[in-house]
Amino acid sequence: MGFDHESGHEGLPVEISPKQVPLIRRTYRLMGTKGADRLTLQDVADAARVSKAVIVYYFKTKENLVLTTMRWVLSQVVERIRQALAGAVTAEEKVTAMIDAIFIDPKRNRNFYLAYIRLVDQAARYRRFNELSTTFRSIVDAQYAEVVEAGIAEGTFRDDDVQQAAMVVRAIIDGLFLQWLQERDWQQLHGAYKETCRQAIITYLRRQPDHERAATV
Repeated sequence: MGFDHESGHEGLPVEISPKQVPLIRRTYRLMGTKGADRLTLQDVADAARVSKAVIVYYFKTKENLVLTTMRWVLSQVVERIRQALAGAVTAEEKVTAMIDAIFIDPKRNRNFYLAYIRLVDQAARYRRFNELSTTFRSIVDAQYAEVVEAGIAEGTFRDDDVQQAAMVVRAIIDGLFLQWLQERDWQQLHGAYKETCRQAIITYLRRQPDHERAATV
């Protein structure tokens, strides 16, 4: 891919100038259709109707462009979840709000997860991508943990290891999205997968009634 693997750590927050935003948006769309491996700076330049020199001026390398694009996208996901959780009161309302913020639209979800899958692939190969993926997972897991802790505090969710529960929640969400991506009727099935995800998370987290717990002792 021609990436600079020796560059320093890049955090999730990213400052982007107004002139960079359309270039990043074009890059994100192209990553969903072509993939990061086949994407070239010239592809982005052609899509944005600018010269390749403009892309090089703002991002220097293809790796910087892809990483900046993914940080921008992931930051938006994190902020959307944060705002959704802030507006919910009960733990189950937080789960519903969180799932609403994640399952936003079939096409947008498809584009995101296709790009995210490629990020995961690169994370297994290259350090800077691994650092970005790890940072994103840590932030999202903390948001999921917030939901779990809220449920434990109000007595709705069982009192389990919070970090482990957050990891399982992420596994449920990512696992269902991977299945959904492979569906031939992915657009029509988006709502069904969304509801399945919500129910699966609540079922996993919900505190077992006293009489059921007693029956299993």
